[in-house]
Amino acid sequence: MSPPKDFATPTAAAAPQAVNVVPKIFPIVLAVFASFMAIGIALPVLPLHVHGHLGLSTFMVGVVAGAQFVAALLTRAWAGGLCDTRGSKLAVMSGFVLAFAASMVYMASLTVASQPATSVAVLIAGRVLLGCAESLIVTGALSWGVGLVGPQNAGKVMAWVGIAMYGAYAAGAPAGMAVYHQYGFQGIAAAGMLAPALALLLLANIQGLPAATMRRIPFYKVLGAVWMPGLGLAFSSVGFGVITAFISLLFAAKEWGSPSLAFTAFGAAFIGARLLFGHLPDKIGGARVALVCVLIEALGQLCIWQASAPALVYVGAALTGFGYSLAFPGFGVEAVKRTPPQSRGAAMGAYVAFLDISLGLTGPLAGALAGEHGVGSVYLAGCAAVSCALVIAIRLLQPPRAA
Repeated sequence: MSPPKDFATPTAAAAPQAVNVVPKIFPIVLAVFASFMAIGIALPVLPLHVHGHLGLSTFMVGVVAGAQFVAALLTRAWAGGLCDTRGSKLAVMSGFVLAFAASMVYMASLTVASQPATSVAVLIAGRVLLGCAESLIVTGALSWGVGLVGPQNAGKVMAWVGIAMYGAYAAGAPAGMAVYHQYGFQGIAAAGMLAPALALLLLANIQGLPAATMRRIPFYKVLGAVWMPGLGLAFSSVGFGVITAFISLLFAAKEWGSPSLAFTAFGAAFIGARLLFGHLPDKIGGARVALVCVLIEALGQLCIWQASAPALVYVGAALTGFGYSLAFPGFGVEAVKRTPPQSRGAAMGAYVAFLDISLGLTGPLAGALAGEHGVGSVYLAGCAAVSCALVIAIRLLQPPRAA
């Protein structure tokens, strides 16, 4: 795709100074980890609560899971604009407040648990609030981090913010199962209030960056500039989506016990890949990294589909986590270099919006597929979707034509 001329890269620029990335963004990374624990502890529990405790269908499990991502999608443009005009710190802190409120709504859904339809409606409202919170936190953290260390380190920022997010998923899944078995869903709601409150304290005294003063590019133009790497992100995110929404149901259907190790395998491989290879998108190019990683992710989905024992599911989850880990910053580096600095918040919002589209659609569609063909079928579909990202990565390897 030819980049719009508004985003033409200067032909001459001073060589950027070397920046020690981790110390500069560590408080942001730590706060993202704390806040995403509110999401991580609920991931393996929501399907069990909705399908097992409330007695609702697998399709409704998908709707509940997808509601967060639909809400995040619808607020990405607003979150990006808030970062660019009011500063990234305000966006991040506002997200923490909404995450706290979402867990309060989770708690409220239990007061009408005897009426499953009403209870799930309240629960979906909490998921919507959490989606708005996630939109603000992720968009703000990425914009804040890139602003601190420069666009030449965008891949590292995405890698470390992702480590925080998926590290919270990996740690949160077994913690969430333990809390759920000991205290029920009310324990999940209470822990979900504690996590963002801690994140608020972590960043309360950290200085934010000033808002951009240059004229911002309209959001639709930013979206037009990042749509191709965004589409690659969307396809590659399906593998993540079917693991978070349906691994619990797969283990329940196969009578394999707790699925928490599958989440841990995914998260550990995800973090390991970013710690070892997180520098590669900035160094050798995002498209090259994404090309290899989506192949690994697709293989992981096939392993889960063919699994006859939990061990193969753990292998598949690990391969999926490893591949998806670097696909996100791989496609993300391609998105950042297509947008100007004064619209970086909008660019981050537009790029991550494709993740929201993917996960928002994956939940209900995979839920319907599971109802018709069994829960295992969603992983064959996941492999097919992830393979489509391969085409996008190959296209991005071709140098863009001059504007």
